[in-house]
Amino acid sequence: MQNVMNQSPLQPRVAVVTGAGSGIGQAVAQQLLEAGWAVTLTGRRLEPLENTAGGWGLAHSVAADISVHDDVVHLFDQVRERWGRLDLLFNNAGTYGPAGAVDEISPEDWSATVATNLTGSFLCAAEGFRMMRHQDPQGGRIINNGSIAAHSPRPRSVAYTATKHAITGLTKSIELDGRPYGITCGQIDIGNTSTALMDTLGVDAGALQADGTRRVEPTFPVEEAARTVLHMAQLPASASIGTVVMTASGMPFIGRG
Repeated sequence: MQNVMNQSPLQPRVAVVTGAGSGIGQAVAQQLLEAGWAVTLTGRRLEPLENTAGGWGLAHSVAADISVHDDVVHLFDQVRERWGRLDLLFNNAGTYGPAGAVDEISPEDWSATVATNLTGSFLCAAEGFRMMRHQDPQGGRIINNGSIAAHSPRPRSVAYTATKHAITGLTKSIELDGRPYGITCGQIDIGNTSTALMDTLGVDAGALQADGTRRVEPTFPVEEAARTVLHMAQLPASASIGTVVMTASGMPFIGRG
């Protein structure tokens, strides 16, 4: 396949967005495309990715299960073949997993949540890092989608919360490992965007609180979260945002309980 990056003297920056078929990943991919980036969109099903791509010439869809190592290797092989380099990885794909107290979660459901949220992010970061480290010029940026659950959990969310705490450790470790190669790593911790996940949690109808009550919580447009990711992505190589917390105004995060 011809390397698209060599078709123009004005080479676009190249991004990979996981979980790009819906929600935050979809919004981020579309804003990157609108800003002139070349974007490889990935997720388990091709049709939602193509819907996100919307006919953009610099959009490239690759179906992959990020919890499967061979799928991830194939994904980044496709990126390398199509674009020739990688400037940004937005590690976004994830699942809320099972709802229940720690003694109510099956080992199978626990493992499935860890496989997608943590192992999948690790596998993609490893392959993205490898590309950035060995390309010329070397360097790039990884942004991990954490959650405010990395700071303060919801009740009955042990699998999700544990993985999001672990993402913070992954972010900081990648940032340290990347310094010799011009690779930065940051994290965005988002609370209550208007996505299907919030519908699952019942945020608009009454989400479970720590005291056992249910409360309708405010949300904010997913496009605002995407704009924040775009800002992080487009910083000069000399600057990096380590962690940003972005929530709906007035949501029960500070002072939860």
